[in-house]
Order: sequence, then structure tokens, then C-alpha cells
Amino acid sequence: MSFEIGTMLFQLVAFIILMLLVSKFALRPMLKTMKKRQDYIEDQLEDAKENRIKAEKLLEEQRKALNKARKEAKEIIERARAQKDRESEAIIKQAQERAGRILEEATSEIRREKEKALASLRDEVGMLSIQLASKVLQKELDKKEQSELVSSYLDEVGRLQ
Repeated sequence: MSFEIGTMLFQLVAFIILMLLVSKFALRPMLKTMKKRQDYIEDQLEDAKENRIKAEKLLEEQRKALNKARKEAKEIIERARAQKDRESEAIIKQAQERAGRILEEATSEIRREKEKALASLRDEVGMLSIQLASKVLQKELDKKEQSELVSSYLDEVGRLQ
């Protein structure tokens, strides 16, 4: 039995030595590499988490900027519409004022022309009256000639109008 205990003891010591050697030369470097790999993965996960947070913040900023740009565009459009309305009202007002002035000028011109025509007609009527009176004075007319003279006078006045 002692031989068996000796072999067992030898096997146990050999196993312990082998374990120490494996631990020192294989297990520790392997654990160290695994630890480095785990740290690297954890760093990558942390970086990914930070990048996701940054991306979400950037996305939110982009949404806010887009909403702000939409609001500004809407305000610009509203200002342009208001400006267009003001300008169109001003143009319409100017056109109405110009049309009114043109109408007044035309009315004044018509009135002046009418007054000229009436003055000319008065002059003609006056001259015809004078001619008639001079003819009446130059010759004594009987009733028939007087009637013809008055008719011709009225015909001439009718043509002048």
C-alpha cells in the first residue's frame, strides 16, 4: 500500500505542479486576454451607448431646428401674403384714383367743349338775329315773306345745333 500511496502522492504532486505550470503559462495569459477582451467589449458597449445618446440628442436638435425652420417659413409666407395684400390694395387704390382723375378730366373737357359749342351757337344765333333784323329793316316784308324768313332762320338754327 505504501507503494500505492507513494504513486498517488507522486501523481498528486505531479498534478499540482502541472496545474501550477498551466496556471502560470496558460491560464493566466488566457484569463488576461479574456479580461482584455471583456474590457474592450464593455468599452465598445459604453461607447455605443454614448453614441446612441448623442445621436438621440442630435436627432432631437434636428427636429427642433426643422420645426423652427417650418415655423419661420410659415411666418415668411404670412408676411409675404400680407405684403402682397397691402401692395394689391395700394395698386387698386391708385388705379381707382387715376380712373377718377381721368373721369374728372374727361367730364371737364366735355363741359368745356359744350360751353364752347353753346357760346358758338349763341354767337351764330346773335349774328343770324342781326342779319334777320337787318333784312327786316332793309325791306318791308309782307306776311308771307316774313313767315318764310322766320322759317329759314329756324332751319338754320336747327342745323347749327
